[in-house]
Amino acid sequence: MTERSADDVLKQAEGEDVRFVNLQFTDIVGVVKSVTIPVHQLADSFEHGTWFDGSSIEGFARIAESDMYLSPDPSTFQVIPWERDGNVTARVICRVFMPNGEPFAGDPREVLMRVLQEARDMGFDYCTGPELEFFLLLPGANGGDMPLPHDRGGYFDLSTDLAISVRKEMVNALQDMGIQVEASHHEVAIGQHEIDFRYGPALATADNAVTFKYTLKAVAQTHGLHATFMPKPIFGVNGSGMHVHQSLFHTDSGENAFVDPNDEYGLSNTARQFIAGQLAHARGMSAVLASTVNSYKRLVPGYEAPVYISWARTNRSALIRVPRISPEKPRSARIELRFPDPAANPYLAFAVMLKAGLDGIKNNTPLPPPVEENLYHLGEERRRESGINVLPGSLFEAVEDLQEDPVIQEGLGETLYERFVEAKIEEWDEYRMQVTPWELGRYLPIL
Repeated sequence: MTERSADDVLKQAEGEDVRFVNLQFTDIVGVVKSVTIPVHQLADSFEHGTWFDGSSIEGFARIAESDMYLSPDPSTFQVIPWERDGNVTARVICRVFMPNGEPFAGDPREVLMRVLQEARDMGFDYCTGPELEFFLLLPGANGGDMPLPHDRGGYFDLSTDLAISVRKEMVNALQDMGIQVEASHHEVAIGQHEIDFRYGPALATADNAVTFKYTLKAVAQTHGLHATFMPKPIFGVNGSGMHVHQSLFHTDSGENAFVDPNDEYGLSNTARQFIAGQLAHARGMSAVLASTVNSYKRLVPGYEAPVYISWARTNRSALIRVPRISPEKPRSARIELRFPDPAANPYLAFAVMLKAGLDGIKNNTPLPPPVEENLYHLGEERRRESGINVLPGSLFEAVEDLQEDPVIQEGLGETLYERFVEAKIEEWDEYRMQVTPWELGRYLPIL
């Protein structure tokens, strides 16, 4: 994230003949919201904010408290590459404020900023590197059909169809939006892909993750494709995850707080306590990290998604994996949380992950032994004997666990927690009352 002042942005906008600016933020479930202003209003927005009706935004405000205003963060200003012709348009991500000038406690970006400040008060800066998987789908031939995968590639395959050129265009668009891409490749499932961008401070990478999703959707649309971050869009193949690499750095020295070259796994005591905190609160975090009904159709044995609450180095069925650390690169010491999916709101995801890890540090939470065996091959009795718990099996279970975890509730804050739970219970109730094609096919002919 490049530090820029409002004056820097105004000069850039003038130099690039920007005509319009999208003021962006997310609702509680991570959907990008935007209001567009003419560029001549941008200076006033920087100085006084731009007012909007918060009661119309998912989980934001009730009718009686609807007035809010957006304050643009100049460091996030970017000209939108696919809107450079004619009416050149830029975007800037905003903070949300109440009429009295207080930050809105239900703004997901504000929630993350608050937990990041808690970490700084403890002497740490938090860095993340999310890996968002997605599907490129081709619309069905009859309009009413389900979309079909547009290719038949597999993991790291060099696709010979449209996918490889589309991914290159996506990479170019992301880099034009200020996101430094490191790699792109085909994933395991048909139609599934991954583009990885640079690890960095959590607020910047959360901003990038939000930008990533709508950028890829826009590029795919120009090719008649649909990019989806739905966790499990196709039955019988792997779903899409958002594995998140994480580390803490000492604020005063800038040194990686997770590394200890004398430890078997290269982990400091701080890292071990952080892992222990995340394992202890894994079920409480689930409703945020796997935030949809569909998420729990990905989190089942057999499709590489972790289900059992454990940690390891080489065991990819574990919830948390510890990548090997190069002795020449101690700053790269990190852990990888493998059960979040890309439907999660990145701001809330990083906030609760950090909150759980900090709780482990504060309470010196003991870390259970690593489990390097493939957990899917262990019997239920052996897993119980080893004290290995399992993630919730549904969104409803996950919400119940969130309601019993005061640490994760505190991470979200009272305002956002209450509205998040309301939204998720409503989603579950709507889902459980549906009559699905599977039910009709299974029961209608025989009952």
